[in-house]
Amino acid sequence: MTYTAPPGTRIGHVHLKVADLDRALGFYSDLLGFTLMQRYGTQAAFLAAGGYHHHIGLNTWQSKGGTPPAPGHTGLFHTAFLYPDRAALASVLKRLVEANYPLDGASDHGVSEAIYITDPDGNGVELYRDRPEEEWPRDDEGNLKMVTERMDLNGLLAELN
Repeated sequence: MTYTAPPGTRIGHVHLKVADLDRALGFYSDLLGFTLMQRYGTQAAFLAAGGYHHHIGLNTWQSKGGTPPAPGHTGLFHTAFLYPDRAALASVLKRLVEANYPLDGASDHGVSEAIYITDPDGNGVELYRDRPEEEWPRDDEGNLKMVTERMDLNGLLAELN
């Protein structure tokens, strides 16, 4: 019998090995706005949005002073943070622009709009919002038809006006 995960199952948190805890906190807390929930000295920290116990764990237990894996190796492609609406995604984009933080890309996938960046440890980060399901593109048979098209970043920022 094939097991199927229950519909309410979702990713609860990501826990990342980082080289420098303070640098990682500067990115995830100061730039992206996640709240520091708990810190374990100089080795680990847990951050969240909305008062949750943690969405992001950071530690240097096996990685202090380390470097990202070389291209061509396995590992994390990116962590994706789902924002509740387009205005919230626009707000984080504005923070990135004001900080002159480099963007790796921005795509409209039909089902979602996504901004791609890299954290200070070389981990990919996707910041995105989902479109309402009734707006998802579908083919003539009703099958989901995702796309990758250029995202209008200026249009996204206009959400803040």
